[in-house]
Amino acid sequence: MSNLIDTAVLTSAYFGPIQYYSKLYRYPNIHLEQHDNYIKQTYRNRCVISGPQGPITLTIPTAKPATNKVEMREVEISDHGNWRHLHWKAIESSYNSTPYYEHYKDYFLPFFEQKYPLLFQFNNELQEIICSLIKIKPNIQYTSTYQFDFDEHTLDLRETIHPKKDHKLHDPNFKIKPYYQVFSEQTGFLPNLSILDLLFHKGPETILYL
Repeated sequence: MSNLIDTAVLTSAYFGPIQYYSKLYRYPNIHLEQHDNYIKQTYRNRCVISGPQGPITLTIPTAKPATNKVEMREVEISDHGNWRHLHWKAIESSYNSTPYYEHYKDYFLPFFEQKYPLLFQFNNELQEIICSLIKIKPNIQYTSTYQFDFDEHTLDLRETIHPKKDHKLHDPNFKIKPYYQVFSEQTGFLPNLSILDLLFHKGPETILYL
């Protein structure tokens, strides 16, 4: 029997990092976890973009749940702090001088002009847009229950792709190659930022990079 891994299990992600989208491209089957307990300070509700002073973390505020544990699919977005306006302004100021910002911005602006009640829905619809722009078609299935263990054909990446974990230690199969970034003279190359960074800089070549 072949031990080829053909399935990856991922969490939901807000403008997930390049590492995340490399898995969507690489694996024939993706199981997207929706029954995990929501955990703060992860890519579920945050992304990292570039700025002239270095990385900028954008975090979507979430409503306080009624219980201590809430499944990801039930997490509600909060309107606290005018975050939609602030996130879009940060994206605009970071990327308006990149080669492909004008080409792609109108696909994303509507997400910051309307209210989405659930974080999972918001992330999923953003992900669908990004995949269509990159021209990848991942075979995504949503989990029906939370599994702790998987067979030898499945790679569990739910806690591997994490803003506080070094991908070089936790995901050695993922390799980052430097590409042009508008602030690189000030900051040096910033690896594994949000897929937005790659898309706005590389445009149609994003899929070749992945």
